[in-house]
Amino acid sequence: MSLPTPTSSLIEVGPLTIHYYALCILLGIAAAIVISRGRYRRAGGNPDEINQLAAYAIPAGIIGGRAYHVITSPDAYFGANGRPLDAVKIWQGGMGIWGAIALGSLTVWLLIKRGNYSLTFLIVADVLAPGLLIAQAIGRWGNWFNAELFGSPTSLPWGLSIPPSARPDGFQSFATFHPTFLYESLWCLLAALLLLRSGRLQNWITRLPGQTFLAYISLYTLGRLWIEALRIDSAHHLFGVRINIFVALVICIASTTALLRRRRFPNPANPAPAQQD
Repeated sequence: MSLPTPTSSLIEVGPLTIHYYALCILLGIAAAIVISRGRYRRAGGNPDEINQLAAYAIPAGIIGGRAYHVITSPDAYFGANGRPLDAVKIWQGGMGIWGAIALGSLTVWLLIKRGNYSLTFLIVADVLAPGLLIAQAIGRWGNWFNAELFGSPTSLPWGLSIPPSARPDGFQSFATFHPTFLYESLWCLLAALLLLRSGRLQNWITRLPGQTFLAYISLYTLGRLWIEALRIDSAHHLFGVRINIFVALVICIASTTALLRRRRFPNPANPAPAQQD
């Protein structure tokens, strides 16, 4: 028993070529917008403002995510056999979530700081957090279509069957691998469910603006630590450990510390946001 890998990563409709990776990203973005509009309205804001923010934050997130990937994996694009033009081919895979969230968040902050929006940046960040997790859960399926970013060999029933042409050097004799795309997708869905539906947790993390977003970062990076440790794709290492593990660890510690500190030392100047489902 094993999970199959799709035999095609694209579909051609007349002169158009639609890559499933890009389609997964777009579906994730659409889901995040729908979820965030509802939460934004319940928080007391005009949901149309979500569309305005998304028009700038989405391109910024894509640019930031791709830039992080290229910077941390330069050999594939600027190495001896690299192809610099491939750096813009996002449909082939390669998006760093750290860069996407960083540049996307900065863009939203600048827009709210300079514009006239119903809610503050921290409350907007809380509103967006569950939708971002849903978007990541859907987007990860693009890696399945591209037969990429899978984990170490496994004989578990849900092991992912990888064709020989997509297996890394040194792993040609193995047929099934950990489906890390599925692990991360399920983890993101679980984290989103916690933020959306767990009453006690929801009350705890929304007591102050920014708590839900910090919880999102903390939960996601906690899962990313063990998922990243399973992966065997090419990556730069520091002291024998994948750089993304160090990044996830630092962000997890920082976000969790900030979350706990804000709970212990709340700032009475910050009004609590409206209850968000």
